[in-house]
Amino acid sequence: MTENIVWHHHNVTHEDRCKQKNQKPCVLWFTGLSGSGKSTVANAVESLLLENGNHSYLLDGDNVRHGLNKDLSFSEEDRVENIRRIGEVTKLFTDAGLIVLSAFISPFKQDRQQVRDLHGSGDFIEVFVDTPLEVCEQRDPKGLYKKARAGDIKNFTGLDSPYEAPEAPEIHLKTDEYSIDELAQQVLQHLGANGFIS
Repeated sequence: MTENIVWHHHNVTHEDRCKQKNQKPCVLWFTGLSGSGKSTVANAVESLLLENGNHSYLLDGDNVRHGLNKDLSFSEEDRVENIRRIGEVTKLFTDAGLIVLSAFISPFKQDRQQVRDLHGSGDFIEVFVDTPLEVCEQRDPKGLYKKARAGDIKNFTGLDSPYEAPEAPEIHLKTDEYSIDELAQQVLQHLGANGFIS
């Protein structure tokens, strides 16, 4: 019930926070299969942002499930709720003037669109970490594909649960063709070219 809840307006505005940080906040939404390199690339991008004097925060799928979303399973319903909650967190962080990096499989187009709709025009940047399934499975950094193939994990994205690839991402990264440093630079170039950072 929200009928008795009233939005409280702050003296310090969104514009004040952006001016203080000398940047235009946005969400870099890294999506891709497990093992595609989302967190690795996002980490490299955040390091470059720090070197550049920018203010950012990285939200990682596994880390968030240790706290905020530890009550959620991996059912389709809970995965939708997982992304909904993260979308609300990214909205708060961008309101604070931050560049938010979110590394989540987020397999469903509808869920990613829901997060995009929370943000202003152009402030949601979909980053498709495009890595072939066979490459992700070879990497298998957490041993999850092996467990899924053995039947120990159900509803595993890319195997027995679908991954709906972005059709028109703002940034399209191919981790089997470029190094992590090159991919991170591609992201920073996009941010610079579109006025998010100087």
